[in-house]
Amino acid sequence: MKDRLIIWLIPRLIKLVYLFLVNTVRWEIIGKPYSQDDPQRNLYIFWHARMLMIPRFSRGGVWHGYMLISEHRDGGFIADAMHLLGIDTVRGSSTRGGARAMLKMLRAVKDENRHLAITPDGPKGPREVVQKGTVQLAMKSGLPVIPVCYATKRHWRINSWDRFYIPQPFTRGVFVFGDPVKVNPDDDLDDALNRVQQAMNRAQSRADHFFG
Repeated sequence: MKDRLIIWLIPRLIKLVYLFLVNTVRWEIIGKPYSQDDPQRNLYIFWHARMLMIPRFSRGGVWHGYMLISEHRDGGFIADAMHLLGIDTVRGSSTRGGARAMLKMLRAVKDENRHLAITPDGPKGPREVVQKGTVQLAMKSGLPVIPVCYATKRHWRINSWDRFYIPQPFTRGVFVFGDPVKVNPDDDLDDALNRVQQAMNRAQSRADHFFG
């Protein structure tokens, strides 16, 4: 009974925290933001530590995509919270259910014309290091990779493996959308991985230094 209550309660608390912060932080956008009217489909990537406010990047529009969430218990809370916010998810990671999740996402691109979103350093890190699975997904799907990072003038960090980032309310925030990175199926994997890592680093640096 207690476990069932926790499973029901935590996603709803995450949703409430998100809604409180998204409405009390004054957000700015840098770069070309997501638009539901844009026919181009993309693979959006963002660090595991900065997952909380990611639903904001659709700016209240319809997010026509799937977000990859790990099959661990914490991932279940996140997936349920995302569903409450209207975001479809695929469960899997590099350590569990990865091949099945990869297949489902590729089918979503081919059959449903969906966007994809993934934390390239999740679910266990290393922190802020792009893993090869992200680049392999880009190669197989043909989607351009769009790095996304947000930052706020004031925030908290949790003492977790990823140093989870929580914006403070009543401050200023910024979402940075980096330039798309095109990864071709015949590209060298290590070279493509380096290009995606550098693009993600640039987006993060721009976000983190936006407020000085």
